Amino acid sequence: MKTIIIAIGGNSLIKDARHMSVPDQYAAVVETARHISNLIEHGHRIVITHGNGPQVGFILLRSEHSRGTLHEVPLDSIVADTQGALGYQIQKALGNELRQRHLKNSVATIVTQTLVDRSDPAFAKPSKPIGEFYTRAQAEDRMRVEKWIMVEDAGRGWRRVVASPKPMRIIESEIIQHLAEDGCIVIAAGGGGIPVVADADGNLKGVAAVIDKDLASAVLASQINADVLVISTSVEKVCLNFGKPNRRALDSMTVAEARQYIAEGHFQAGSMLPKIEACLWFIEKGGREAIITCPEKLSAALDGHTGTRVLP
Repeated sequence: MKTIIIAIGGNSLIKDARHMSVPDQYAAVVETARHISNLIEHGHRIVITHGNGPQVGFILLRSEHSRGTLHEVPLDSIVADTQGALGYQIQKALGNELRQRHLKNSVATIVTQTLVDRSDPAFAKPSKPIGEFYTRAQAEDRMRVEKWIMVEDAGRGWRRVVASPKPMRIIESEIIQHLAEDGCIVIAAGGGGIPVVADADGNLKGVAAVIDKDLASAVLASQINADVLVISTSVEKVCLNFGKPNRRALDSMTVAEARQYIAEGHFQAGSMLPKIEACLWFIEKGGREAIITCPEKLSAALDGHTGTRVLP
């Protein structure tokens, strides 16, 4: 029996631009729940993390359209909102699937906070775009009134940018570990967790930031002594020369090999690179192995038949 953290990506929640409604998202979650349930059926302890980028964007857009009518919702609360909503969908889909298989595991969603350093350099140079595009005049108004930091985005308009600090610690890791050890399937650290900073007395305060969900998943995996970190994405295996005629799928790579591939520019920022970096972080902190694969290949990857393994 292994403790496995599965970080599910956007493709597990939104298939394409034509299927973005809540029912569409739930249908995608149901499909992913079937694949995860195969692992549960084999007796593994499972903790699920998930992304929330599109869902945060939807809430920000609704807030923009209700400007002047309703109050603004702080970004940390928006992350909490999406943790609850997406956690509910995953929890319901998994519960139904496990019930059909006559498995008695409980499923619980934990609203999760992630500690970041208030002196993290990311706060001095926000770079993560969120929300919709604005005209220059609208952007200047938001910067003046809301004190947002905004940048022009490749001629497409202006967007708000926020910090993306490194996750230091998952606040609720102890209860997550206890629940997992008791056989509960736990959904946690959605969207990388709600970013919080601590004062001198240890009191927590939410901040306007976005945390990389794969790196936060690696931090959680290390804290709860998980055996395996699985990054679920849209491809079965990591490839070198991706998108080129000479592409080559990787069955495995060591930390040293992965560092070499990164230096050679094989992995793109905002795509595969953060997934590789999260795997490396986990392994370098003492993790046994990390796997990158697609949802439908989860069982085969855990059995060693596919996926890309990252090893010490």
